[in-house]
Amino acid sequence: MTAEIRTLGVVGAGQMGAGIAQVASQAGLSVWLADASAQLAEAGRQRISKALAGQVEKGKLAAPQRDAILDRVRAAGAIAELSACDFVVEAVSESAELKKKIFGELDEVCPPHTLLASNTSSISITLLGAATRRPERVVGMHFMNPVPVMKLVELIRGLATSDETFEVTRTLATRMGKTIITSRDVPGFLVNRVLMPLVNEAAFALHEGIGTAEDIDQGARLGLNHPMGPLQLADLIGLDTCLAILEVLHRELGDDKYRPCPLLRQYVAAGWLGRKTGRGFYRY
Repeated sequence: MTAEIRTLGVVGAGQMGAGIAQVASQAGLSVWLADASAQLAEAGRQRISKALAGQVEKGKLAAPQRDAILDRVRAAGAIAELSACDFVVEAVSESAELKKKIFGELDEVCPPHTLLASNTSSISITLLGAATRRPERVVGMHFMNPVPVMKLVELIRGLATSDETFEVTRTLATRMGKTIITSRDVPGFLVNRVLMPLVNEAAFALHEGIGTAEDIDQGARLGLNHPMGPLQLADLIGLDTCLAILEVLHRELGDDKYRPCPLLRQYVAAGWLGRKTGRGFYRY
């Protein structure tokens, strides 16, 4: 295993994957951003380009820096193109079966020294590691959304994760400018174990007509000193992701306090997933 990471792969070119690719490139790494097609991967690269352009307009980044960062990110239309990576972060939707499939494919195409990380917000790292022949080189690396703005990374070691894998991942996260917390490999880990019951209870308060979405969020902002209300935050995260995390918590821990709010289920069924679809608890 090499302790120095030079080339990083990201699987999933959506909001989270593109954000991870951006901060990795800003840290000086060569990045391959992969998705199910070259078009999807390039769309993720263009998302980075747009974000960097915004920083240039605000005077936070010089144009030559922007160009250098973007030049280090290459779009890949297949997982097989990640075979030269030293470290790969999976950042696809919160589905255990999909993630296991991707980890199996990565295990086939990546050389033995490559470390494999998941950006999962709730799914067992031990489970994902077991889908490979290198469980000691599988780790949880949970970034917060939006990745370029949020400073936190939650590191999770599976049952088989080696000390060396964990330390290399910690060094990489620090290089990306992140602050690190460590969680045991339990459903929801630390952040979502605390956050999702809050989001769910806010959804129940709306569902039961206790208050409007605006009042619930204003109460959290001004009464709890939160920078953003829980319903606004859920819309930013994606209601489908919130529901998936709550379902993992409910199923794996067997406690009805994690039972997803019926209104949340209804919104997801309607395709009202938050900011990314233009409608969630609010219209955008």
